[in-house]
Amino acid sequence: MEIKFLGHAAFAIEHEGKTALIDPFLSGNPKAAVSADDVAADVILLTHGHGDHIGDTVAIAKRTGATVVAIVELAAELKEDGVENIIDPNIGGTADLGWLTARMTPAWHTSTTPKGTVNTPAGFLIEVGGKRIYNVGDTGLFSDLALPSKRGHIDLAILPIGGHYTMDRFDGVAAAELIKADQIIPAHYGTFPPIETDVQAFKSDVQNAGYAEVIVLEPGESHTLR
Repeated sequence: MEIKFLGHAAFAIEHEGKTALIDPFLSGNPKAAVSADDVAADVILLTHGHGDHIGDTVAIAKRTGATVVAIVELAAELKEDGVENIIDPNIGGTADLGWLTARMTPAWHTSTTPKGTVNTPAGFLIEVGGKRIYNVGDTGLFSDLALPSKRGHIDLAILPIGGHYTMDRFDGVAAAELIKADQIIPAHYGTFPPIETDVQAFKSDVQNAGYAEVIVLEPGESHTLR
């Protein structure tokens, strides 16, 4: 399968002709690799409702008919906005799309949508094509990042490292040790001045510690997970 970095914290997972979007903040994203009008989607996974994550969800879902997976309070707002296909788990719940499952995991962060809906941030443990991908969402460092691997080996993790709004690259190294994934793709850095960081230093620190292989992607680049 292909994992494409779309900029900031937005990703596309492509497997056997289907596409899962994660946090499709594209319009207004200075690092966006694709426009909201051009991106494909069969499912959209939302970690939380901040504007730089909910992004273009409503427009994309209406155009493509994609199913949106979001925590219950956020899902209710999206339904009011005219999104027809919604799955609304809470922390610990799993959305089963047949070709992909996504289990909602805790994340330490805050979240209020641009319209004012307060909702609980989350991550996702995604299983697709026989692989497990752990998108930790926006979060600080906390010990429960070690728990998803108790259910099975994690092939790849998507980890925020920009600091200020999430963990920084130094806490990201400790997070890599807890998560125990084979590979890590860093995210949520470099989009705006408060989250500038040295991604190559993060890569060196994680790999020198032997915690994981770090895959640094520029917006628009893809990584093949085999």
